[in-house]
Amino acid sequence: MKEKTLTVLDFDLAMELARTDPEAFEQYRQDIIEVLIARAPERNRHQLRCLQWRIDQERERASNPYAACVRLYRMMWDSFAGQCGLIDTLRNSHASARSTRQPLAKATILPFSRKDTARRN
Repeated sequence: MKEKTLTVLDFDLAMELARTDPEAFEQYRQDIIEVLIARAPERNRHQLRCLQWRIDQERERASNPYAACVRLYRMMWDSFAGQCGLIDTLRNSHASARSTRQPLAKATILPFSRKDTARRN
């Protein structure tokens, strides 16, 4: 899989490779991940690479594929509902937006008289 023209994950191919040639499957998996990260906006690539490294480490530390799945599930759940997760971030940003809201500045409203529309026609 040297060519980086992959655009879509072929699930059937991935499943067949996983069953018959685990090394080729791993290379296919890495190639797909690299293509997807490369297609992400530049500002997100470093964070995506760090996340992928963390995922790979969790998979490496797991004793079997099922344990890896459980580890990744927990990791995703923590990023959603754990401390500093999505829910926590949304709650805190809403609370901080309310606490830092400045009162609106007072302004003088100037009256403008309406011109007679008949004169324009």
